Amino acid sequence: MSDVKKFMYLNRRAPYGAIYAWESLEVVLIGAAFDQEVSLMFVDDGVYQLVKGSDTSESDMKNFMPTYRTLGDYGVRHMFVDKASLEARGLTQDDLIEVAWEDWETEEEVDNIVELVETDQAAQLLSDSDVVFSF
Repeated sequence: MSDVKKFMYLNRRAPYGAIYAWESLEVVLIGAAFDQEVSLMFVDDGVYQLVKGSDTSESDMKNFMPTYRTLGDYGVRHMFVDKASLEARGLTQDDLIEVAWEDWETEEEVDNIVELVETDQAAQLLSDSDVVFSF
């Protein structure tokens, strides 16, 4: 039996105004550091966490969103965005950041691991996970 678990981090809240998004990102980095299979899913207002050009200069919060672009370096291979949540907020995939991934051993590369999924696909991905963390 493998010790590797499939961890899914479900992000449902906007990136600023509360600490949920920041805490999720910290836990994702910890899970990835321990060589678990780490994926993220963004639904509801959580889709705002991946919108390009976030500006926090007028708030008391640090802009942590550039950290998402480094997740591929930590072995995170999948970031899923609920298409219906994105569309309900007037956004498209073009509004989202891109996150590259590369396997240094096999030299496999993916230009963008941020993937839109239909609601039924999202439900299946959550069901297939060993552990789901909700933020």
